Amino acid sequence: MMRWLKTLLVLILCIAFLFCGWTFATLNTDLVSINLFFVTLPEASLSLWLMASFVLGGVAGVVVSSLFVMLLKLKLQSARRKIQAADKELDKLRTASLNRPA
Repeated sequence: MMRWLKTLLVLILCIAFLFCGWTFATLNTDLVSINLFFVTLPEASLSLWLMASFVLGGVAGVVVSSLFVMLLKLKLQSARRKIQAADKELDKLRTASLNRPA
């Protein structure tokens, strides 16, 4: 029952986003050219440039966050190795104190 409800909700949200995107594209048909400092991009509809910048921003966010996640995974792996080495040393010290003659 919950899976069916989740699927229905996702479908409704997808349709709503598609409708909003279509409406946005049809209402913003003015041609604009983007002037970057050294390059002028060709004329295209305002909606195209806005959607493209939104998508590129999302992709850039995913790439940057993926780099941070990989860095954190490397730090975690290093910390786990240090803990494992400390545990081995602790076990060695425990057994050494038990095996020492009194």
